[in-house]
Amino acid sequence: MSNVDRVQEIYAAFGRGDIPYILDQIADDVSWDEEVPGYGVAYLEPGSGRDHVAKFFAGAGADALEFDRFEPLNFLAGGDQVAAIIRVGARNAATSRRIDDYEVHVWTFGADGRVTRFAHVVDRHAHVSAWRDEDP
Repeated sequence: MSNVDRVQEIYAAFGRGDIPYILDQIADDVSWDEEVPGYGVAYLEPGSGRDHVAKFFAGAGADALEFDRFEPLNFLAGGDQVAAIIRVGARNAATSRRIDDYEVHVWTFGADGRVTRFAHVVDRHAHVSAWRDEDP
């Protein structure tokens, strides 16, 4: 299975709510969004390890975000990395604020095929504004 296939399978699992499958694809010591601040938004908080990733998915669940669009548009691969271009449409469940975003997700894989690093390139201002119930 190629790394692009792995990322596509992870997104398919996300679509059907199969978080255990996703966690099985993650290295125990994964680096998850560690280079960027989360600004208090639970699902953007940086961290490491599989337990942190489980918290990420809990924070991005239906109790936090109501997705009406999660559309992978393209996958770019090179070496041990895959960049996925994603269109996202969601409503913050607590504030009812919309988030319409064009994101890049960067996945890095180890020799065993597990994810060792993940980074979101998102409009953090839009996410923080929706989280805090503020105008962007």
